[in-house]
Amino acid sequence: MARTDTDGLQDKEQQFMKSVKTSLDDAENLLREAASTSGEKASELRERAMESLRRSRLALYDTQDAVMAKGRQAARVTDDYVHDNPWAAIGVAGLAGLLLGMLIARR
Repeated sequence: MARTDTDGLQDKEQQFMKSVKTSLDDAENLLREAASTSGEKASELRERAMESLRRSRLALYDTQDAVMAKGRQAARVTDDYVHDNPWAAIGVAGLAGLLLGMLIARR
């Protein structure tokens, strides 16, 4: 069975969540340990915690880029469909407007 783009996006989302959780857990543990120590050891632990937070930020940026790319791709596909099938797009938009109007009128 072929992988779809949705599967790839879900994999990226799971990797991102795992990466952020691990980085935040590491940073929390390191900062907790740094609070109970002093001097050179505390500075080293704080620096390691900051590195863990930097990794989380990079994972966030990577995921943001992937989501933005998928959004741009969806917009392109939608634009192509509307240009290729203008009457169908008008019909779908009209139906969506009708349904939305009915939902609003029910209140």
